[in-house]
Amino acid sequence: MDATAVSAQLTGARGLEARDFGRVCDEVSAALVNAGTPPSFEIHSSDFDTDPFFVCADRYWRQRFQSHPSIRTAAECARWITGHVVAECRSAVVEQWSLGFAFINRGSIESTVQLTEVVQEIAGLGEASSDVAFFVALYHAGKLRAGHCFDELHSFLQSSPLAMAAGPHRQRPLFVALQSFAAFGSRALTIEHATDLFHQAWSSTRRTRRVVDICLHGLAFAVPFEAQAEMLRMHAEEAVAAYPHDHMFHFRFATGLHMCGLHDAALRSVDTALVLLTGSASFSHDVMQQLYLAKREAIQEGHLRAQRDAEYLRRWEQQEAANVKLEQTMQMSSIRAVELVAVFTAAIAFAVGSLQVTLTGTMSLRDRLWLLAAQGAGLAVFALLIVGGTWLITRVRHRR
Repeated sequence: MDATAVSAQLTGARGLEARDFGRVCDEVSAALVNAGTPPSFEIHSSDFDTDPFFVCADRYWRQRFQSHPSIRTAAECARWITGHVVAECRSAVVEQWSLGFAFINRGSIESTVQLTEVVQEIAGLGEASSDVAFFVALYHAGKLRAGHCFDELHSFLQSSPLAMAAGPHRQRPLFVALQSFAAFGSRALTIEHATDLFHQAWSSTRRTRRVVDICLHGLAFAVPFEAQAEMLRMHAEEAVAAYPHDHMFHFRFATGLHMCGLHDAALRSVDTALVLLTGSASFSHDVMQQLYLAKREAIQEGHLRAQRDAEYLRRWEQQEAANVKLEQTMQMSSIRAVELVAVFTAAIAFAVGSLQVTLTGTMSLRDRLWLLAAQGAGLAVFALLIVGGTWLITRVRHRR
């Protein structure tokens, strides 16, 4: 297809409505694919909304990857990027295409032998070899990430010849973020190691939107640890503040809130994510929508479960209070019974003693009265001691 005609068609697409804009880009990209000719124009931005040249190139390579989702296609795409994308936006295009196309083609993962063969081919590219290797490594790592193959991803990033061929690019925050993702999900690595990698990528001055996404993704799917929920909530809230119109970060924020038990706020956040997703041009719209709706359902179930648990707890507390009250009533009844027995015993003893003093003996009336008074006082003291001792014992028990 003639380069001049392609440029004229794409230039004419500027300012058109979204439907016509997309149609022109689709037609040009399809014509390039059918002709077997890669785009010859340069890319000066990574704007999906206003730059028809970038959108056309994106759709061209997407079709190429869908037809042949191999790392050889990734290597060819990487070589095209180095020659046709200006340096100012090259990093953004590399991150977006390598990980985006990896997600689309996550079902096809090459073997170690195939990876090694590509590394040997890349090694002969000279100065561009590390750039190409970095793109291809991201593409393969993106597939492993999409399949949540944590241990395989860790091994690949740590020691594979393809990852090693990326050279200085291994220090970039995106590469470190992928390492933190693998470490969070692996049961062979410590949470401390994963957290260190996370903070290293998160605090980088070169942190991009993709870095934030991978960091939060790894934290959300980490092997459960104590501070996970609050850590995810806090960093997702920071991401929402930095990217308020990004549906994915609202979804991650909803996940963190849900894990913290803040169901009302989580429901509001996932609803916001669904609204933002509707207005986005995401190629994985249906997949994301199903994911968000499933999370919304889980949040609602968690909310209902929390309400039921709260009702059970309230009833349990009421029953516990009733049991304590009944126990106290029974205890007081027992105490009163002991006191009554003590008083009744003293009264019986006094009555029996009084009859013996009154009916028998040769004592005078005065002496008998004094004896009765002494006997009555002794029995009264006895009853008071029983009652007082019982009160003192039960009072100490209540305090405990």
